[in-house]
Amino acid sequence: MARAALPGRLNWQLGRVVDTIQQTHRAKSLVLDLPNWPGHRAGQHVDIRLTSDDGYQAQRGYSIASAPEDDGVTLTVDRLEGGEVSPYLTDVVEPGDEIEVRGPIGGYFVWDGTEPQHPLLLLAGGSGVVPFRSILRHRARIGSTVPVRLLYSARSLPDVIYRPELAASGDGVDVSYTLTRQQPPGWTGHSGRVTPDLLAGVAWPDDLMPLAFVCGPTAFVETVAGALVGLGYPAGQVKTERYGGAGAS
Repeated sequence: MARAALPGRLNWQLGRVVDTIQQTHRAKSLVLDLPNWPGHRAGQHVDIRLTSDDGYQAQRGYSIASAPEDDGVTLTVDRLEGGEVSPYLTDVVEPGDEIEVRGPIGGYFVWDGTEPQHPLLLLAGGSGVVPFRSILRHRARIGSTVPVRLLYSARSLPDVIYRPELAASGDGVDVSYTLTRQQPPGWTGHSGRVTPDLLAGVAWPDDLMPLAFVCGPTAFVETVAGALVGLGYPAGQVKTERYGGAGAS
């Protein structure tokens, strides 16, 4: 997931790409070796900076897809047509290439597994699923039994990032999809955009005091977060990350 990068005090370092994994026709994961990596928390992101031969620089932020316990730092980039950064990362970068990285960044949209053991509700729009992969992998690594419901809104099944991994998420993780543009023959899942009625059927009851994370395009995040509050979720229990516009290229 890409977002507009925010200034910080962390130092830039060169990361070497050790592997690339094609996730969908548009999304690719880059596994980076960062020798000075201090470690991260599930849900954080990094800044990426590219410099052209004439000195022009473009900087974007990308969510970390790997768990804190994983080897290497994995980023998953969704290619945006006409973008400055994502087409290079998905179509040009190969193992052995070096990329400038700064991070980890962010302390709000994180889940450590040390919080009170309330259920997790994860709501993803498109590549907004990337930080949730980190959270789900971290949950598995630490042996957490916190129940999780993930609702993933995607254009079509081929656009679902990490689909095989999500299908094997394990006990206590319920994954459901809503397909907004194309549904395969015989599809029995949800269709269309996330609505308050759809959320009412998927979300944990508010009396369980669930912790909700919402990540995706700005319009998606605003609609879903507002609907959750309308269902009785306290605003402080709904954490949001959004992306869109020029900053997500």
